Amino acid sequence: MAVRAYFNEPAPRIVHLGHTTVAGGAELGLVRMLRADPPWHATVLYPPDPSGDGVFDDLPFTIATHEVGVAQPYGASDATAARAAVVGARLLVQAAAARLHPSFGHADLIVANSTRSAAYGALALATSRKPFIVYLHDIVGEESLGGFGEKMMTRVVLPRADGVIANSKATLASAEPYLRRDALREVIPGASGATGMPRGVREPGPLRVGMLARIDPWKGQMLLLDAFAQAFPTGEETLEFAGGAPFGHADYLEALRDRAEVLGVADRVRFLGHVEGVDRLLRHWDVGVQASMRAEPLGLNVLEYLDAGLATVVAAEGGPIEWVRDDVNGLAVPARNVGALADALRRLGADDALRARLSSAAARTPGLSADHVITERHAQAYRRVIAQCSRSAVRMATAARTVIDPVP
Repeated sequence: MAVRAYFNEPAPRIVHLGHTTVAGGAELGLVRMLRADPPWHATVLYPPDPSGDGVFDDLPFTIATHEVGVAQPYGASDATAARAAVVGARLLVQAAAARLHPSFGHADLIVANSTRSAAYGALALATSRKPFIVYLHDIVGEESLGGFGEKMMTRVVLPRADGVIANSKATLASAEPYLRRDALREVIPGASGATGMPRGVREPGPLRVGMLARIDPWKGQMLLLDAFAQAFPTGEETLEFAGGAPFGHADYLEALRDRAEVLGVADRVRFLGHVEGVDRLLRHWDVGVQASMRAEPLGLNVLEYLDAGLATVVAAEGGPIEWVRDDVNGLAVPARNVGALADALRRLGADDALRARLSSAAARTPGLSADHVITERHAQAYRRVIAQCSRSAVRMATAARTVIDPVP
C-alpha cells in the first residue's frame, strides 16, 4: 500500500508513541486509523508489555513498529510516593530509549497516543524543537490521572505540546488552561470502525443488554449489574459484558461474578472477555450502556453503539452527551445512579417502539465517521502543526542571524 499524496512531497515521517499493547480504546483507535491508508510514513514506538494483547501486531507491513525501552507497569494513576518515583524513573528510561531510536530523530512530527506516552514523549523532547502533538483520551485532572499523572500532564506535557487533539470538547476544555496560546486545538473522536451499515432485522429473543469496555471499576460494570438486577429481577432478559480485565483487575471480575450470584441473575449474565469482531457482537445486542463512575472523556463504545444502531444509554456528563441527546438518539441518565439506570433499562425493555425509534436515530447520529475520514482529519492537523513549527523555526533562525550579523 503506497502512501497517498496529500502533504507536499515527500510524505512526512510521523512517529506515534504508545505505552501498552493492550487493546484499549486509544490503542484500537490508533490501529484503525493506521489501517485506513494514512497519507504519511508512520512508525509506532511502544515499550515491552508482557501482559499485552499484541494490538499492533496486525498493522499493515507499511507501518513500522518497534518495541523499545522498558515496561511501563499499570497503576501510575493511584501511585504512592515510592511507586511514583519508580514510575518516573521508568518514564525517563523510556524517554531516552525513544529519543535514541533512529525513527525519532528522523521524524517530522511526534504524536503521543496516550497519557503515559505523552509523559515520556515530552521528556524525550525536552531539549528539542521537534513538533509534538498529544492525542488526549483522558480528562485532565487528578481524578482520572492521579496526582503524579496530573502534575506531569499540566506541568510538563501540555506546556510543551505544539498541538492537542482531544476526543471530545469536554476533554479539550480540561486541557485548555495549560496550553500555549499558539498550540493547535482540535476535537477529533477516535476511529471507531463506523460502517454506516443498517442494523437489519432484530433477531428474535429476549432483550439483550450489553456493555463494551475493559473490566475496570471506573467503567461502571458493578453499577450496571445492580441496575440490571433491579430492572429485571426475574425473566429472560440477558446482560453481557465484553472486555478483558487487564491492569490488575482480575479480582474485580471475580467480584462481579460473585455479585451476580448474590443478586440471583448469574444465569442471565455473561462475561465474554476480549472480543474480536465487535461489530458482529453489537448487532446482536438491543441496548448498549455506558455507565462510567467518573466523567467519561468519550469512550469509543458510545460511538460503536450508535453506529450499530443500539438503543444507547449513557451517563449524563462528559463526552458522551456531546453525542447522545436524551430521548432523541438514546437515553441520558444521571451519572452513578443505580435507580435511574434501572428505570431506563426497564423502560426500554417494556417499549419496543421506543427501542426501534432510538435505534433508527442512533445509526443516523450526525458526525459518525468512517475510519478513513478520521485519518484525513488527523492528516490535516498534522500538516498544520508541521507547517507552523517550520515557520517558527525559520523566524527564529532569521532573528538569530540578525543578532549575530546585524545590518550596518
